[in-house]
Amino acid sequence: MHKKIIRLFPLLLLMILIASCSKFRKIQKSGDWKLKYEAALKYYEEEDYYRAGILFEEILPIIRGTEEAEKANFLFAYTYFYQRQYILSAHQFKQFTRVYGRSEYVMEAAYMYANSLYLQSPAPSLDQTSTYEALAALQGFLNKYPYSEYSEQADAQVQDLQIKLEKKAYDNAKLYHKLRNYKSAIVAFDNFRLDYPDSKYQEEISFLAIESIYELAKVSIRSKQEERFQDTINKYENFVDRYPNSKYLQDAEKYYEDSIKELRRFADQNS
Repeated sequence: MHKKIIRLFPLLLLMILIASCSKFRKIQKSGDWKLKYEAALKYYEEEDYYRAGILFEEILPIIRGTEEAEKANFLFAYTYFYQRQYILSAHQFKQFTRVYGRSEYVMEAAYMYANSLYLQSPAPSLDQTSTYEALAALQGFLNKYPYSEYSEQADAQVQDLQIKLEKKAYDNAKLYHKLRNYKSAIVAFDNFRLDYPDSKYQEEISFLAIESIYELAKVSIRSKQEERFQDTINKYENFVDRYPNSKYLQDAEKYYEDSIKELRRFADQNS
């Protein structure tokens, strides 16, 4: 008996699925937008966001300006969000804030717009255009709603995105250094120090800047060498002042001492 029930279960499941699809098709074909609206709400409550989204999308052009339109647009945006279609949910939530600026849902929609952008932000190794968009949206939300129920989470997301951008900048700067593109590396290291003054990578970046300007000086034309060796010395002195016990100190001293020797050689040649 038990085995028979097990064999029948897939068949029963299929029959329920067919009946469910048939019911949904009938609702879709109906010309009654109120029927579709109520069905969409029910599907939404049952977490069937795919079917709910289809029905909301079909009736939105019809119910524009009605009392139901506001809620339908709001939930329609959520149907995309719960299906992890974050680009579409971001668009819909943003549209909602523009159309329904006085809605009771507008603050939540504004956060969900930013949250959708946040959730599609890629790994640090990829292009960070969407990360900047998410950061701008979250900061805009915090500026407008500094004490909302979403503020704490939005602030944490801002911190997370800033860490991601910091890692991206760090990786890019180190890549220039690894490829021996020392001019670009120096610019990237300098920008990093200005953009992320409290970064945990600051000590390493400061050392690599010394190494980069030293290596650049060695391969430079004669007219540029003196200036770049002097820059190596200046960067070293700043480095020692800030990190007197650095693990990179011994290597940095070698670049410093070699740079002094080179400047003395220039001085002897010019005398």
